[in-house]
Amino acid sequence: MRFQEKLHEYSKEEIWEEYCGFLTLSTEEFMAIQKRLLTEQMELWCNSALGQSILKGKVPTTIEEFRTMVPLTTYEDYAPILLSKQTKALPGEPVLWVQTSWEGGVHPIKVAPYTKGILDTFQHNVMSCLVLATSRKKGDFDISVTDHMLYALAPLPYVTGLLPLLCREEIDFEFLPSVKDAVNMSFKERNIQGFKLGVKKGIEYFFGLGSVLYYVSQSLSSINSNRSKSLGELLRSVSPTMIFRMAKAKRVCRKENRELLPKDLFKLKSFMCAGTDNRCYKADLEHMWGVAPMELFAGTEPTCIGCETWSREGVYFFPDACFYEFIPEDEMNRNMEDPNYQPRTILWDEVVPGGIYEIVLTVFKGGAFARYRVGDVFRCTGIGSTLENNTIPRFQYIDRVPQIIDIAGFTRITEKSINQAVELSRLPIENWTAKKEFSENNRPYLHLYVELQRNNLINSAISTRILQDQLGIYFRYLDQDYEDLKKILGVDPLKITMLKCGTFAAYHRKFGTTIRKMNPESCEINDLLTCHQIDSLERRWTVDDWI
Repeated sequence: MRFQEKLHEYSKEEIWEEYCGFLTLSTEEFMAIQKRLLTEQMELWCNSALGQSILKGKVPTTIEEFRTMVPLTTYEDYAPILLSKQTKALPGEPVLWVQTSWEGGVHPIKVAPYTKGILDTFQHNVMSCLVLATSRKKGDFDISVTDHMLYALAPLPYVTGLLPLLCREEIDFEFLPSVKDAVNMSFKERNIQGFKLGVKKGIEYFFGLGSVLYYVSQSLSSINSNRSKSLGELLRSVSPTMIFRMAKAKRVCRKENRELLPKDLFKLKSFMCAGTDNRCYKADLEHMWGVAPMELFAGTEPTCIGCETWSREGVYFFPDACFYEFIPEDEMNRNMEDPNYQPRTILWDEVVPGGIYEIVLTVFKGGAFARYRVGDVFRCTGIGSTLENNTIPRFQYIDRVPQIIDIAGFTRITEKSINQAVELSRLPIENWTAKKEFSENNRPYLHLYVELQRNNLINSAISTRILQDQLGIYFRYLDQDYEDLKKILGVDPLKITMLKCGTFAAYHRKFGTTIRKMNPESCEINDLLTCHQIDSLERRWTVDDWI
């Protein structure tokens, strides 16, 4: 039975229990589901050629043996089979393949197979997200077949392209523009057409990457500006209801001496955001739309695994998408210092409030990934909630693991990709370290601290501007997502600080260690900048040190 049929056949309480009952599971009930589904997945995965390529002949028969015998994995462990789409080697028959970026310039894409079981679970959990996104309290939600969703999603083969397809099988609300038309449009064309249709028909749902939602919302806010003729055309041929709403909004805006905001025209039922750096945009989005965005967590490899509720206290994980393990922060740090060290993991029922963890996933229902380090870090914000009347853990998404710099959900910058950009540019760079930092208005960017080679005559002609322009060219060449970040969002994600020759050596002499290449601690950056001014021998730098 489709969801829209359930709206007529069942009570709200019954629908809530089916889609949101996981919120009030006991810890024991949640773990029972986890262990039952993992036992089923173990048989499929361990007997597949993919599983045996990792197990090397071992055959675990219990969950404890599975966690002992299967090492923590990364995409490199699966790439030979998945990138060549060897379907017979997989635990389950794939219905479709989705893709995402991997490591720009080094490994362009990752692909992941989705079985029918994975898609069925994905579909059910997406509907759970929609129910919770429209809720204001337990048991209360507002979904109708007459609703409209603004299409701000990347189409297939990206995982967000599944959302309209899965929703269409459950309920007949309308996407603006239609999925059939949107896939053939550019990002800008989709925005303009979506707003044009939204002004005519209304917008009840809005979902996308937080950074993209912010950009789209700003575009709509400029509807009242003479600078945007194309958006100004959206005011034509609207319904009487919208004409009245617009006239009222203009009066309010003149009285309050401000520009028109989306909330003046649209009354959202559901506002959902995904991706990294959402915390940088949530406050602005709430101001523009009058509704706090609900964060959900989904990805190419893990599928849709969790979302917030009406309380916005944190993300709750679905028990039927993946088996969850967590690497504690101290184990993460030890593994960064020694890449050969195998960090220990704990289970979902062993996390503690305030703990920071890298998540490890085994995908159920014939999924390819087992004990997989997807590369995301969460903080446990609490266990049990009086608002949700439950006793289970909830989480806040922090960021990608320190070895990866992800800017606004668009990039996957690694040490390898930076090295490749430096090598291709042929710039005389001796040492560098890179850190994700945030601007005064809380927008993320990549900060590259660079030391040029000594005794190279060309260095005297190199400025920070030249470094930024040249490296930016090669980042865009190597990473299409980096290019999209600048083109679509109008953001230059790169900032460069030039350090004097000998700075990194001075740091090593003073502290007896080499600064980490990717995302060093802020205190380490401060120490590096101190060494930029004067080294451990208190020798003052001269002009010669710059070249």
